[in-house]
Amino acid sequence: VDLLIGAELLEQAAAKAGEAEAGRLRTLGCLLREPGRQEEAIAAATDARTLELTRRYADTMSATTHTPVLRVTVDRQKAGFSAWYELFPRSCAPEDGQHGTFKDCASWLPYIAGMGFDVLYLPPIHPIGVTARKGRNNSVQCVDGDPGTPWAIGSTEGGHKAIHPALGTMDDFRSLVAKARDFGIEIALDIAFQCSPDHPYVREHPDWFRWRPDGTIQYAENPPKKYQDIFPLEFENGDREHLWQELRSVVQFWLDQGVRIFRVDNPHTKPFAFWEWLITSLKTDHPDVIFLAEAFTRPKVMARLAKLGFTQSYTYFTWRRTKWELIEYITELTRTELAEYFRPNFWPNTPDILMDYLQEGGRPAFEARLVLAATLSPNYGIYGPAFELCVNTPREPGSEEYLNSEKYELKHWNLGAAESISPLITRVNQVRRESRALQQARNVRVQHVDNDMLIAFSRWDEETSDHLLIVVNLDPHRVQEGWLTFDVEHSAIPPSYSYQVQDLLSDRTYAWRGPRNYVSLDPSGLPAHIFRVVADGDTTRGAGRE
Repeated sequence: VDLLIGAELLEQAAAKAGEAEAGRLRTLGCLLREPGRQEEAIAAATDARTLELTRRYADTMSATTHTPVLRVTVDRQKAGFSAWYELFPRSCAPEDGQHGTFKDCASWLPYIAGMGFDVLYLPPIHPIGVTARKGRNNSVQCVDGDPGTPWAIGSTEGGHKAIHPALGTMDDFRSLVAKARDFGIEIALDIAFQCSPDHPYVREHPDWFRWRPDGTIQYAENPPKKYQDIFPLEFENGDREHLWQELRSVVQFWLDQGVRIFRVDNPHTKPFAFWEWLITSLKTDHPDVIFLAEAFTRPKVMARLAKLGFTQSYTYFTWRRTKWELIEYITELTRTELAEYFRPNFWPNTPDILMDYLQEGGRPAFEARLVLAATLSPNYGIYGPAFELCVNTPREPGSEEYLNSEKYELKHWNLGAAESISPLITRVNQVRRESRALQQARNVRVQHVDNDMLIAFSRWDEETSDHLLIVVNLDPHRVQEGWLTFDVEHSAIPPSYSYQVQDLLSDRTYAWRGPRNYVSLDPSGLPAHIFRVVADGDTTRGAGRE
């Protein structure tokens, strides 16, 4: 009977098709009606070509046209899976006290690629203003030799389309972009639409700024932070069209230099209409461009920026430290409508943010946050080398600012320091590249552990049967243990079977049976497991007990 119904559907489709395709559909219909040829008929009916034809000529009598027409943006693969490394090129010099160059930065590419990062994000590379230049530790007083913060963009040497002379030339920058590509790395640039008091815009386009009655411009603020060295642009001024076109030309300029990824500074302080216009117009000619929104702001504003066209967004992960906070947040990102348009990028630290958990927990805290960021989100990043070297001294108690922050001074990093966790970073990124389960956004399933200091979640890929179970100790000071209840049925493992879990970080293998098994993690060793779950009817080979 099913085959006879199928024959009727094929004949209905044939009535709408052209002569050649109609003949094929009728021939198939006849086959489905012939007694004794059921196996042949089923194979023909489920053939991909048959399915394509029947969908093309389906009955649309009850179909509805949705209005308004919906637009879908299809991004390239790196928009959905990437590992970012943030680096100040001026701190890449081989000698302490020297100002680094793009050529020095290029010498770091083997190190960055060796750890498995495929995006190198550079803070602003433009000339830095002198007026109200910040000194060390964000001091309003600077001394000779203080380089200023890269976000105070613009001087007599140029603005957003110019390069800081100490970094090199435009040819040097283009060479860096090309060399990075040879290592499988893309350069991401910072887009910060703001100006130092010395920016050419201030002199040439005074109407692009909001002037106060006393003839001054109010500097930028993000309470409690004050940016005396930065003027905000006035986006709703009388010359708005020319301002917007100029800012678009800034992004276009760097696109012309080979850049396709941009981290956008504080987009929530600019009009939504501006970003929708800018991103839409640029993607018309450059559909491969990626925009990361640095918008640590209210949830609805972050969501709106994603809807307007931002490819990825920073998130609140940086401040989610407890088990219930992490579970609540990852559920929101993967199980609500947010998953339809908001693509998160998890960062455990930034040059602006040294969270208290890292300050208090030392190396184990950095290791735990690395594993969480890299396995909960297919897009993640770190601000290095501060992260791999576990730099965790705040400017003062209760502050999220780094003491002697790299934002205000040159640094000289010892990449080979004993405390570096770069080997763990390398291994985690290797696991990410080899596991399709970690390259997706919505396939996170929280698993129960009877200890609030242990968090467990699984990731899986249906096509490859790649199934991972991640367990992290959230206590950086003490051993934590408990019983984990694993959803074995979702893993296609019969509840009574034994199976293996292979720790991809320590290379140890454990034999488990059934859904409930014991776990223990010592933060002085490794505070996390990344298990690959392998069904294995009754084997215990290579097993070890924690």
